[in-house]
Amino acid sequence: MNRRNFLSCAVLTPLFAQELMADSDDIYLSKEEWELLVSVNSRLKRVKRHVGFANFNLLSFTDTLFYARNYYRIGAFSKKELDLIDRLFGEDQNQYGFYGKKTCNNINNKISRKEVEKIPYTGHYLFKGKAQEDYESLKKDVGNTLILTSGVRNVVKQLSLYVNKIYNCRGNITKASKSIAPPAYSYHTISDFDVGRKGWGYKNFTADFASTYEFNKMIKLDYIGMRYNMNNSDGVRFEPWHVEVI
Repeated sequence: MNRRNFLSCAVLTPLFAQELMADSDDIYLSKEEWELLVSVNSRLKRVKRHVGFANFNLLSFTDTLFYARNYYRIGAFSKKELDLIDRLFGEDQNQYGFYGKKTCNNINNKISRKEVEKIPYTGHYLFKGKAQEDYESLKKDVGNTLILTSGVRNVVKQLSLYVNKIYNCRGNITKASKSIAPPAYSYHTISDFDVGRKGWGYKNFTADFASTYEFNKMIKLDYIGMRYNMNNSDGVRFEPWHVEVI
């Protein structure tokens, strides 16, 4: 089978792609799971449009279900969609090569607005205390070219990113889990945040960020850490932009 036909098959039926890749141990969604994932992905995007980008970062799963049930433009989640969400949140991620620790055991986790501070002109929040203090110190020590690119992410936001990553990986959960933490495992839910260089856009979420002046200044500071170094034990890709709150 040529590459074009293979990719077409992968898009339509990811399970077939797995079977064709006899030399690969990657795990793909089944055809039914793929169809459910596409639906969940679209529904979560409609929720985000309804509540707004910033609010979506803090939204609880309970409130997400409320909006979905009560606004016809979103539409209620089906039982099968909810079963898939429960699976993605609760299953053992070691099977996909992700070995990080759980940061959240409750899919209905709530984040109070009293716990967080909205950072102007970013659409993101930081937890008050150490995380916010670290970011303010970074702005002073690194300079105003440093920007906050992602802060607090409750379960629903992380779920949305994870589902969309699986979608972009054509149903390959193994590949997706090495690119972004599953929804129960994100440190953004309890502490960490991402930074970047002004004007760099998507490049801030690539290994290229390690070549910037901002990164070279950051790694000399002792009050923060880097959550995902190269060849880290969690099995996550190198993320030089991800600030570990220590």
